[in-house]
Amino acid sequence: MATRVDAGLTADDLDTLRSALAAGRRPKVMFTEAAGQIVGQFGQVAAVEEADGETTVVVRFGRDELPFTPADVVIPPRGAASAAKKAAGAPVTEQAAPPAPSGPPLLPPAPRAAPPAPAAGPEAAEVRPRRPKAAKVKPAAGVTVTLSYVEGEWSVAAAAGSRTLARPCAVRAAEALRVVRLLDVPALSEAVEQIVAAERSRAQERAERLRAELAEVEARLAELPAGA
Repeated sequence: MATRVDAGLTADDLDTLRSALAAGRRPKVMFTEAAGQIVGQFGQVAAVEEADGETTVVVRFGRDELPFTPADVVIPPRGAASAAKKAAGAPVTEQAAPPAPSGPPLLPPAPRAAPPAPAAGPEAAEVRPRRPKAAKVKPAAGVTVTLSYVEGEWSVAAAAGSRTLARPCAVRAAEALRVVRLLDVPALSEAVEQIVAAERSRAQERAERLRAELAEVEARLAELPAGA
């Protein structure tokens, strides 16, 4: 059964392409009528990407890798690519004309009709060349920087879409407070300052306990006689 060139990729087709890419293969796709003048031609899938809820199929066509929507390509039936190559490379045979009979011609040659004059004036139909459909340009993915505070530890992470740029790395409380103050958002600065103040209070309480324990240990040490 022939594959329609205006069908596009289904969700199952996208899963099939992702599985093939994960296995290290470059599956072939055929361009649909939505792709414009390259309809019916073939390309190799380089990647299937997701960004902002939209799916983009990156196809290697010639020497370029261009982004297309799932409606621009379709998975061709098995053997379609090889059949197209054979059809393109098959030589065109011309039927040989029968040999002319020998001797004088039986009838004089018929006069050739003059070619019709081209239509002129405003009634002539204007033929406009079809403009090729421009390939859709994939928008650049935004960068998200996250400042987190979990169980007394501050960390910073960064991501571009679904791709991780920097895994969470620890930062000091003073650095986190400095970054937040640069944003000039009073509510955010107040929330971070409250966390830092509470953390400082806990650290002071612990320092006082340690000082008291140290004083107690030193007093006990002073009571013990020195060795001979």
